[in-house]
Amino acid sequence: MQIITDPAEMQAIAENLRLQRQLIGVVMTMGALHDGHLSLVRLAQKRAGTVIMTLFVNPLQFGPDEDFERYPRPFEQDAALARSAGVDYLFAPEPGLMYPEEFRCTVDPGPMAGRFEGSARPGHFRGVATVVLKLLNITKAHVAFFGEKDAQQLAIIRRIAADMNIDTRIEAAPIAREPDGLATSSRNIYLSPEEREHAAALYRAIRHAEAETGRGRRDLAAIAKEGLAIVSSAPGAKPDYLCFVDDDTFEPADEAAPGKAYRLVMAVRIGTTRLIDNWRYMCEGNRDT
Repeated sequence: MQIITDPAEMQAIAENLRLQRQLIGVVMTMGALHDGHLSLVRLAQKRAGTVIMTLFVNPLQFGPDEDFERYPRPFEQDAALARSAGVDYLFAPEPGLMYPEEFRCTVDPGPMAGRFEGSARPGHFRGVATVVLKLLNITKAHVAFFGEKDAQQLAIIRRIAADMNIDTRIEAAPIAREPDGLATSSRNIYLSPEEREHAAALYRAIRHAEAETGRGRRDLAAIAKEGLAIVSSAPGAKPDYLCFVDDDTFEPADEAAPGKAYRLVMAVRIGTTRLIDNWRYMCEGNRDT
């Protein structure tokens, strides 16, 4: 595995790989690697001949009161995990190389970015959209792999790729989960053992929604309200939101229609740690609620 820190060097390597007719897959991360990231690498290895992992804690997507400075940065551990997973190139630039003093342009991610995570974290998706576009240009990837845990982010990236005619296919991988159902996340390390037990309420809400839609209910607003009660019953849990949305537009959805895909999305603070999770539901058939 080669470690590259200079954007121009990475771009030149990627261009050479393309000239050699190598299919390039990219996995974008902010480090603190876990099995969710490594599952994306495994998927990339199946789909592409060369796998580039980017490791960059992006300052543009952190708000003034967020945890940019204390975000974990175990570089040596991350590099070892990437190497053992079979990554070919690890691109790990310094912020000053990604955003030099003359840097001025950012990407407007559109109206979808103003809801849910965008409302709770103003400017977050502008930072995400900007760095993703930069990393796609630098790595020249044919395919980019993202996890479904950040579902709104994934939807926005797909929208940008379509609207901007980006020559990269966006592929999603299912959410990686811990044995207790908690979505794998770098932020889980902030949970105390007691808070970790309370956080299991998020997955209980998902399982409830899965069971209720499975028996034919389509009243999504009511199911979401029941899920909110499950999460709120956990000690120290403070939900920011929990509702169903249209899987393409992220508009809130109250009632399911046949042939449509929806997603239960949630953000919940357990103590001082903010967790997100989601579950996708495809409404089929024509049964009434």
